Amino acid sequence: MPTPSTPPHAGDALDYLLCVDAIRQTKARYCRFIDTKQWDRLASIFTEDCRFEGLGSAPAGADVAMFVQGVSTRLANTISVHHCHMQETVMTGPDTARVIWAMEDFVEWTDGGTVKETPGSKGFFGYGHYEEEYRREGAEWKISFLRLTRLRLDPVPLDAPAPRMGQRQATPDWLDV
Repeated sequence: MPTPSTPPHAGDALDYLLCVDAIRQTKARYCRFIDTKQWDRLASIFTEDCRFEGLGSAPAGADVAMFVQGVSTRLANTISVHHCHMQETVMTGPDTARVIWAMEDFVEWTDGGTVKETPGSKGFFGYGHYEEEYRREGAEWKISFLRLTRLRLDPVPLDAPAPRMGQRQATPDWLDV
């Protein structure tokens, strides 16, 4: 199997880099769509047969509809921030890839609820990795498998200061030109 920094076939370096960049853009949309609660757009970045593991919002093996329903319900009354970085990509075929992303997330419930992952808190800071598979469908790279692993969860205490929204909110259609 090729290493993450090596294209699968000699002479395919440009194709490899273009694939890696397209996959990175898909993951960036994943984070933005979740944090700005664009649930209809979130569903569009997955293959129809995508499966999910390790998420508090959907059971292992959930399909796209179950995942989007679960995450949209669970995060409805939250402020969330997801960051993914330090991508490692291995091409498993001309139209398939496996990727590991280092991740951090911040989730705070704004409705006074407490959190099952960190009992007695109103949110958490999380650290871990996404292990994912991608498949190219036409010109688009889509997520075909998503697993979240956690290394650490730190609670947001119930008496933490109330959240302050940013001075300018996201523009959901900013890239729609």
